[in-house]
Amino acid sequence: MLIVGLGNPGPNYEQTRHNIGFMVIDELISRMNASKLSSSTSFNGELFKFSNHFLLKPLTFMNLSGNSIAAVKNFYKIDEVVVIHDDLDLPFGTLRFKKGGGDGGHNGLKSTDERISKDYVRIRMGIGKPEHKGEVSSYVLSPFNPEEQGYLREWISFTCDAVEYLLKNSLEDVSSKYTIKKFQLK
Repeated sequence: MLIVGLGNPGPNYEQTRHNIGFMVIDELISRMNASKLSSSTSFNGELFKFSNHFLLKPLTFMNLSGNSIAAVKNFYKIDEVVVIHDDLDLPFGTLRFKKGGGDGGHNGLKSTDERISKDYVRIRMGIGKPEHKGEVSSYVLSPFNPEEQGYLREWISFTCDAVEYLLKNSLEDVSSKYTIKKFQLK
């Protein structure tokens, strides 16, 4: 299985909403004691491996993520792909799972769909949305507010639990056990 976290490379983006996928992959790397593959630069991403699974952080910037994903998928002949991403259409702190579907205007998903088709599992992490549509770009590229940051570690850890469960269980089982439909900040 190839598990991908979407985000943008570089220190300017590290703690932004758009990089929640990278944050989950970083935690999974640590948890799984995954080893970095030396050939990962040829895939335009940071590639790690544990048991028979791969963890990928594409370093192509969001709108070209599919290039990196397709390169790894094709080289290693991987059938199952999981993409972890931020979702503006879900309230902050929610967690949903699905296979296929539309890109919802998310450029990372659009790129992935174009390169490998829509036949992959999506782990949708709700980040909420700005008050005005014209603020979307600045919103996703801004850091979580202090109240959200207080929950971030727990949310990332819970999402990692779901990914680990997905390695041995069906998407339906994962969805029924780990979906967070509504979250209230304390």
